[in-house]
Order: sequence, then C-alpha cells, then structure tokens
Amino acid sequence: MTDEQVEPAEHAAEGAVEDLRIAAFWQAARGHVGMGKLDQVLGGTADDVVPPPSWSYGDDAEADDLLARVLDGRKTATALAVAELTQVGLEVPRVGDLSIVVDGAGDPRALLRTTEVEVVPFDQVSAEHAAAEAEGDGSLESWRAQHEESWRRVLGEAFSPSLDVMLERFELIYPTTGPTPAVD
Repeated sequence: MTDEQVEPAEHAAEGAVEDLRIAAFWQAARGHVGMGKLDQVLGGTADDVVPPPSWSYGDDAEADDLLARVLDGRKTATALAVAELTQVGLEVPRVGDLSIVVDGAGDPRALLRTTEVEVVPFDQVSAEHAAAEAEGDGSLESWRAQHEESWRRVLGEAFSPSLDVMLERFELIYPTTGPTPAVD
C-alpha cells in the first residue's frame, strides 16, 4: 500500500475525531444558550443538535494566546477583511450567530455569540475596536500596523486604506468561569 492510499484515510480519521470533539463540546455548552438535553429527545430544530461553525485564530502559539485572551475576558472583538471572508467562501456573521473557537491543536475551547457586526473601511476602524481586540499593545496604531501587514500578505495588491473590514464584537457564552471543562 502506498502513502497516497493511506493519507486520505488518516485525514478522514482526524476529521472524525475533530467532529466528535466539537459535537461533545456542543452538548456540554448548548445549555448555556437555552437548549437543554430534552430538545434532542423531544425534537427540536437542526440548530439545537448541529454544532455551530468552529474556527481558530490559527494553529500556532499566537492563536492560543488570542484564545486565552477571549477566555479571560480581555478580547471581545475581532476583525477580518471582507475580501478574506469571500476568498474562503464565508459570509459576514450576523448578530446572534454562535461559533465554537478551537485552540491550535483543534480542541474546542469557547462558545461565542456575535453581539455586533459592522463593515467599515480599514482607515476608519476606531481605537475602541482596536482596544477590544486586545492584540499588540492595544493601540490603534499597533492594530493598523499588524493588520495591514497581515492583509498585504494575504490579499497583496487588493489591500488599500479603503479595504472593507468586518468588525465583530462577541460575548463568551461557555465556559463562563475557570478553565474549559474536559469534554468526554
């Protein structure tokens, strides 16, 4: 058997394990958004049973640091270039949307609810939003420098000061205190 024949099965197994971790986390967290376990038995909507989308801040130590800031309450906002969302086939989130944030290893760690969404040009992002992202030194200047560098790398010539940026505010729904509980 060649490596090419084994690799897809390995990736499928990794995906299945990740799906199980997300599903188990959702079962533990869903009560925090008013969905009880009886909804599964008595019948609810697909939204009650199907976990919300999951994502990470990346797969490195910086991603885990940003997640830690979410968990301790310092980070309550994020931003993405609208062009970046379009590239990966995602839509701008809506107020009330739920999402699961995973750490760099793919383990689910936080359930978030979107509380505010705004699309503004890059050069009109406020100092208040930059501070809510809790990145760098928290200043608007630091935020602009960091995000411009990142988006120039990803978008190349498409970056400009008038680039549309999606600003999202969120609240941590689960866990609410202490470390993320283990998911069996």
